[in-house]
Amino acid sequence: MKLQIFLKKFIKVGTLTLIDPRGHSHQFIGSPSPNVTVRFCSHAFVRRLFRNPGLALGEGYVSGELKIERGTIFDFLMLCASNLQHMTPSPLMDFLERFAKRFFHSHNTPTKSKDNVAYHYDLSESLYRLFLDKDMQYSCAYFRDLGDSLETAQTNKKRHLAAKLQLHPGQKILDIGCGWGGLALTLAQAADVEVVGLTLSEEQHRVATARAKEAGLSHRVRFHLKDYRHETQQFDRIISVGMFEHVGLSHYEEFFTKIFSLLTPRGLAVVHSIGCSTGPSTPNPWLNKYIFPGGYCPALSETLQALESSKLYATDVEILHRHYAQTLHHWRERFLSHRDKVLINWGPHFLRMWEYYLASCEVAFRKRGFMVFQLQMVRDPAYAPLTRDYIREDERKFKGRLVQMPKKKREPTHQTFSS
Repeated sequence: MKLQIFLKKFIKVGTLTLIDPRGHSHQFIGSPSPNVTVRFCSHAFVRRLFRNPGLALGEGYVSGELKIERGTIFDFLMLCASNLQHMTPSPLMDFLERFAKRFFHSHNTPTKSKDNVAYHYDLSESLYRLFLDKDMQYSCAYFRDLGDSLETAQTNKKRHLAAKLQLHPGQKILDIGCGWGGLALTLAQAADVEVVGLTLSEEQHRVATARAKEAGLSHRVRFHLKDYRHETQQFDRIISVGMFEHVGLSHYEEFFTKIFSLLTPRGLAVVHSIGCSTGPSTPNPWLNKYIFPGGYCPALSETLQALESSKLYATDVEILHRHYAQTLHHWRERFLSHRDKVLINWGPHFLRMWEYYLASCEVAFRKRGFMVFQLQMVRDPAYAPLTRDYIREDERKFKGRLVQMPKKKREPTHQTFSS
């Protein structure tokens, strides 16, 4: 009864048909579309939903207690997000969210950071090959047109970042959180620079090192299993893509102070990160527990406040509002196109968990105020670009000079998760 009362007030957009644990059907109509039907299979799930909906929805879908009878989990989450936009959070909820964010999700020590990274990024190279582009870019692509292919958009992203770095032959570059190595290899080949890549993922380190050897770039691109806090060299340029989300709110000043110390006096750095346009947020409890432990998406206000304390100067900020939603759309479609392979190698529990992960993140970027920002910074503003005109010119310079993934593919690792 409480759920029916809530849904009558909640549903203002779309039509939701709910089949309760007793098999009774209830319809809540705000508008004709979207039209979604869901089945709640247990009373325990309903109780958990009231206590913590952000955690219970994902757990219910993965366990099978929440079933989608019409539409997809993406459709259902989009309907929920569309209606959440009409709700005003209570003062108590605001307080609890701020408390949870500050107290529970900020302390990423080097040891804890490595454990968090291993939990997600060390699953298997073969898993990520199923849905990423050929270069295995696991971060927001850059769509000059929403009709761009994923391959094109990821190439655009690498060119765009390379241009913002103002590269010159012979420079030393540090890539903090280098992923599978694609960006580091791109910079070394396209701009004749030396690159050091840092990662805490053993799987990414193995793949990136093998790629550098196969590309004939081992003498100019080296990858290390190392926390950025333990790096001591100085670099002309620093790039960090998709890593700042794992730093932890209480470590932001430490992060930017470390970048300051690692840059040469004329150095320049670029950070590419997920952010929240609506101000400081709270980590999604399901994502934080099952996908990205220790993760947090900062607001620009939090980021720039920490940067100002580090003596660095912000010289360019670009906001990408729709790009990650489109990236995630491609990833989700590719992942689901390999449904049978995922079931064989990882099991139905894992399939539902990752489908929910990709769908919920896409919804967050479409409806919940999340975006990506690229932040350029320098030690000395005298060495910052005077205007932004150089970006397009340098992008054209890098066109056609990018490293591709080796054709050789490893066989999938058979790893089974219980359903």
